[in-house]
Amino acid sequence: MKKSSYLSRAAVGAAPIRRTAMAAALLAALSAPALAVVAVPAITGAPVVISQVYGGGGNTGAKYKNDFIELFNRSNAPVTIGGWSVQYASSTGTSWQATKIPAGVTLQPGQYYLIQEAAGTGGTDALPAPDAAGSLALSGTTGKVALVNSGTALSGGSPAAGTFVDLIGFGTATYYEGSAPAPTLSNTTAALRAADGCTDTDSNSTDFATGAPAPRNSATPLHACGVPAAPPIVATCPASLALGKGVGGTALLSATDTDGIVNRATITSAGIPGISLVDFVAAAGVGGNASVTLSVAASVPSNTYPVTVLFENDQSQQTSCNISVTVAAPAAITHTIPQIQGSAASSPYANTVQTTEGVVTAKVGTGFFIQDPVGDGDPTTSDGLFVYTTAANIGTVSVGDLVRITGTISEYTPSGANRSYTELTNLSAITKLDKDRVIAPTNIQLGTQELAQVEGMLVRFTNPLTVSQLEFLGDRGEVTLSTGRLEIASNRYRPGTPEALAQAAANVKNQIILDDGIFVTPTTIPYLGADGSLRAGFTVSSLTGVVDFGAKGGGGAGFKLQPTVAPVFSADNPRSEPPALVAGNVKVASANVLNYFTTFTNGTDDLGNTGQGCSLGSSVSKSNCRGADNLNEFNRQTAKIVGELKAINADVYGLMEIQNKGEYTVTKLVDALNEAIAPGTGLKTYAVVPKPASTGTDAIRVAMIYKPSALKLVGGALSDADAINNRPPMAQTFLAPNGAKFSVIVNHLKSKGSCPSGSGADTDQGDSQGCWNATRIQQAQRLVGSFVPQVQAAAGDNRVLLIGDFNSYGMEDPIAAITATGYVNQLERFVRGSGAMPYSFVFNGEAGYLDHALASPALNSQVADAAEWHNNADEPTVLDYNTDGKPEDKYTAAPYRASDHDPVVISLNLAAPYTDVSSSVRAVASGLVLNRITGKWSGNLTLTNTSNVALQGPLQVELSGLVAGATLVNASGSHNGAPYITLNSNLAPGASVVVPTSFSKTGSGGVSYSAVKVYSGNF
Repeated sequence: MKKSSYLSRAAVGAAPIRRTAMAAALLAALSAPALAVVAVPAITGAPVVISQVYGGGGNTGAKYKNDFIELFNRSNAPVTIGGWSVQYASSTGTSWQATKIPAGVTLQPGQYYLIQEAAGTGGTDALPAPDAAGSLALSGTTGKVALVNSGTALSGGSPAAGTFVDLIGFGTATYYEGSAPAPTLSNTTAALRAADGCTDTDSNSTDFATGAPAPRNSATPLHACGVPAAPPIVATCPASLALGKGVGGTALLSATDTDGIVNRATITSAGIPGISLVDFVAAAGVGGNASVTLSVAASVPSNTYPVTVLFENDQSQQTSCNISVTVAAPAAITHTIPQIQGSAASSPYANTVQTTEGVVTAKVGTGFFIQDPVGDGDPTTSDGLFVYTTAANIGTVSVGDLVRITGTISEYTPSGANRSYTELTNLSAITKLDKDRVIAPTNIQLGTQELAQVEGMLVRFTNPLTVSQLEFLGDRGEVTLSTGRLEIASNRYRPGTPEALAQAAANVKNQIILDDGIFVTPTTIPYLGADGSLRAGFTVSSLTGVVDFGAKGGGGAGFKLQPTVAPVFSADNPRSEPPALVAGNVKVASANVLNYFTTFTNGTDDLGNTGQGCSLGSSVSKSNCRGADNLNEFNRQTAKIVGELKAINADVYGLMEIQNKGEYTVTKLVDALNEAIAPGTGLKTYAVVPKPASTGTDAIRVAMIYKPSALKLVGGALSDADAINNRPPMAQTFLAPNGAKFSVIVNHLKSKGSCPSGSGADTDQGDSQGCWNATRIQQAQRLVGSFVPQVQAAAGDNRVLLIGDFNSYGMEDPIAAITATGYVNQLERFVRGSGAMPYSFVFNGEAGYLDHALASPALNSQVADAAEWHNNADEPTVLDYNTDGKPEDKYTAAPYRASDHDPVVISLNLAAPYTDVSSSVRAVASGLVLNRITGKWSGNLTLTNTSNVALQGPLQVELSGLVAGATLVNASGSHNGAPYITLNSNLAPGASVVVPTSFSKTGSGGVSYSAVKVYSGNF
């Protein structure tokens, strides 16, 4: 699963962390407290730290043969690190590789943990027995190593604060803790944390020094760092509370203690009539949050009052905070919110100090939104503004308060954004003037409203909005919404055409992200329904909230809605059974099985063997494995895929993304499928189509399985091992019960990702087709220009069905290259032809189909129906088989989110190669005459077409019931044990044809036969 963080600024002093983190109350009556993330480049005083890094292993002059990373528990309590990972990136790199720590590992106080990494060809000594092993190849001089409390890879060259536990940048690394990286390493030196790992000041340059590598493992004697002082009570209070005379107001105060329970709060300063503490709530347990409200009555006269509040805990600890309460007339307004916003892309008052006034419409973790109660009537200027401030200041306001605020106008540009967002920051005064004000939401429509004109405003969408993407529901609480489903432009129109460009632009405008307001992984997955899912295609009406702008899952930034009324979704696209297609006589399906591997990323396999790896080109390594991390995930994955295949019940399946491990992995899948169909019986409903000579060099391949009871194999499987195909297409010809032959070719073309460098034809051309399009075009051209003719020649039949993941949407160049040769797109024919949108995949909020069914001209008329089963693409990613990185495990074995692609199902109504036309023919036989010289019996058979339509040749004249000992000498062949004669001509209505017959006979007696049958076609 992808992980990302909304935070982008480091906290400085009392400054708040970056961007809104709305109260998670939106998940349950909009009332829970907000969550916070400390935005510093490491977690101060982390209990488990990176204590040593060595990247020279196996290099020239090195002592040790392997690189290694050493961890250390510097705290005075056990820490469970099972499921964590150590991760490495180059000094300037943005891609992180991980070594996972096995589940169940707990470090005792003062205990080390040694992780062995990649080996070189040099070195003299093996490491002490490692506690874990990986394959990270560290630089011997410079790089970045992070300790992460999950197995999910970090993202970017400078991962957001809070996404890792500890970090060391060494050498010339561009990301590190503190003001400078740790020193440059060498083949003979490691980076060692001071005091044998105890020192952690969050400064790599001072915490680490170079020295001879000295690896320590869990068996090394414990090294106690000393018992730290009891953590203090930490209070959160505003520095000031300003109120207009006669208004009255409150401020929310809180305190917490990581090892104690805060259980008391009192005012210790001189008593002031009308100023008191109310609604104290003690912490529920150790580390819990205690809260109390400082209340100032409307009767308190104008003045400034110093108030000291004392918090105490169950350990006899105390801490105080001081709040300056001011009751006075507020500062004069310098500009209204609409004036500050202006009609341009940025505020005309950016970087100036302003005083403005508005009603609080929503409180969030790093600030709150205010809106001018009247507005200026100009639709091009927003009436709302985000106030970016501390948690303490947030506690001084409530929704409905009319406040006057002085601060600096700033333009904030999130990473990857192409626009900025106007905010009020660096506050010097917040004065409450009134309460219980109500702001009516502004009615807007998505797709027609310029969202920049309502940024920061409370709005209501008058049109129902449709869920378009759920990729980041689990890790970010985000739901992409649009007016209707969004179809990727190149799914419907040829790339680069005016229609495609117009649709692409409309799609960008027609998106907003419904957020849960918590810009870290939520503890509870929001918005799931009673069946445990929320699907793309569901709708929500009268959605109300404040328009925000910020970073979004997957990178970049966009407009968001922080809801102020809990959304209620309508299940307009419920889960369904497989599509009920028009019946034919053969059912074919293609299914992407989402990297189905029997060798796991942890180096084990389905049989429990350790030290295993996956093949990729000439290398074999566990880092080449792409699917399940362990046996538990494999079993969960198998259950979902088997459920999908069983439900579709096809006669033949083309499978993509299955481990390239000979027949082993696909056989394991078939065994599981057969067992699910007929438990305990040993019945073999499906069998594996034996693989062709070449399955390519990639870690994954395509495969086929089929029902031997429904189809017979004709010849062996073929593949095209040309260098253009790293995953060669696989072809197999089948024989249907009615004698019809057809061929299926399974494809998996080059993906759109992992773009090449430079400016060649395979780089992203900006036409929505992604990278490697030139390669996919060549693969498509070779498929129909070279491989298909080979398959047709071997089969002796031109009926061919191309299926699989073409990594190309419906109207993109590779598909156009295929359809230009006469192949017919069955999803366009049957799905779009029925008024629906064909799609099998969702990306960036847009839907389209990468999975195809393309029929040759000879087969097209015999395709009865085709459709996708939308059991996967519309489901949230968080419901898949993976166990890591999820706030909640909502997994079920049901066949939903079995993959990220939807399967495609095709119904074929194959015409038999011949038809019995005996009822349209009158057959009259002459008497047979024996030639005593040759010993042959000869005669004629006259056939007359008694129907009013021509009988199409060739015609097969079958003589059944031939007497024992007799042989039809001029027979063309035998059909069902009876000889037949072929007539290579048509027979017009009323026309007759004379068919000579010649027989030989052994034994006594004459020659006779009991019936004449006539067939149109070929046996």
